Amino acid sequence: MDDAMLTFLEKHHSAAMTTLRADGTPHSARVGVALVDGKIWSSATRQRLRTRHLRRDPRSTLFVFDDAWRWLTLECRVNVLDGPDAPRLNLKLFQVMQRDTSPPSASKIMWFGVERTIDEFLQIMVDDQRLIYEFEVERSYGMCGDAP
Repeated sequence: MDDAMLTFLEKHHSAAMTTLRADGTPHSARVGVALVDGKIWSSATRQRLRTRHLRRDPRSTLFVFDDAWRWLTLECRVNVLDGPDAPRLNLKLFQVMQRDTSPPSASKIMWFGVERTIDEFLQIMVDDQRLIYEFEVERSYGMCGDAP
């Protein structure tokens, strides 16, 4: 990925994620993504259909977009990070995604429109069996230059 693509990913978190069903047909869902320590991450749960698809076939395409018709397509292989550190990884992801909120808080995090303490958020991650998708980009293309 070039610098314009990385800049676009740093600023835009809305994406559609496509995985493959067993018969090869696509399955798409809207997701949030963010660059965390140079890696593209998204949050999900163990029960999601797309998680089952990825455990069988790790290929996925991300379509990241903004509201000004700029977009970025990323053809990827996905690693599912679901170890005991998954709640903390989710915290890190959501802190990055909420970095530009007003005002950002080091001791609180938003979850479905409700401000939560860090401990509350971590417990929700455990209860929801949340995990992280880590995307390894194999091919990238799009119209995302000059992202504001």
